[in-house]
Amino acid sequence: MRTLCIDVGGSGIKGIVVDATGGPLTERLRLPTPRPATPEAVLRVLSDVIKSQGDFERVSIGFPGVVVDGVIHTAFNLDHAAWSGFPLGQEVAKRVGRPVRVANDADIQGLDVIQGQGLEMLITLGTGMGAALYIEGKLVPNLELGHHPFRKGKTYEERVCNAERKRIGHARWNKRVRQVIAQLEPIFNYRRLYVGGGNARHVDPDGLPEHVVVIDNMAGLLGGTKLWD
Repeated sequence: MRTLCIDVGGSGIKGIVVDATGGPLTERLRLPTPRPATPEAVLRVLSDVIKSQGDFERVSIGFPGVVVDGVIHTAFNLDHAAWSGFPLGQEVAKRVGRPVRVANDADIQGLDVIQGQGLEMLITLGTGMGAALYIEGKLVPNLELGHHPFRKGKTYEERVCNAERKRIGHARWNKRVRQVIAQLEPIFNYRRLYVGGGNARHVDPDGLPEHVVVIDNMAGLLGGTKLWD
């Protein structure tokens, strides 16, 4: 069973076809996210990604916002107002003639790496900040922790987003990431925390607790197969 896994991000849209075990069958393609990132503009880019990836039997899409039954409810790092209520799963299924499942992008990324024991958590660092929560391997969907208040009148996302990383520099941004991790631990008491997203590569592992694990951003694509389990 070949799955076309797509990750819609604030700066890039990626796609790859994988086999039933998550093994890549095609080369990953990344195209820039259009601006403004309206549904129509994003669908045009998705069409280009889909055409480049050859044959597949089903599609999984990770989306940066709240997703319920394939319908987008929020999209703060895209064209938010235009996406509210948009049936992305249905629209892509029409175009490809294959079954489609859509979920929050952080939720999908965690599905690829969790061990399925106790309470596990993931945060993604990229254009914004995503978060996902799992209990005994079961997903608690659409956490969207990044938009919760954190410090100095700012949300988690506003403190560690990519724009802030560029503005304040590597060292100060890493200090903020460690503050986020320190804040989350006594709230969720997770067994393990995974740090993913495009900016995970900028996270300094020195000083992180040993139960905090930095993961490869490819998990955001490869976790798409787990939507069908």
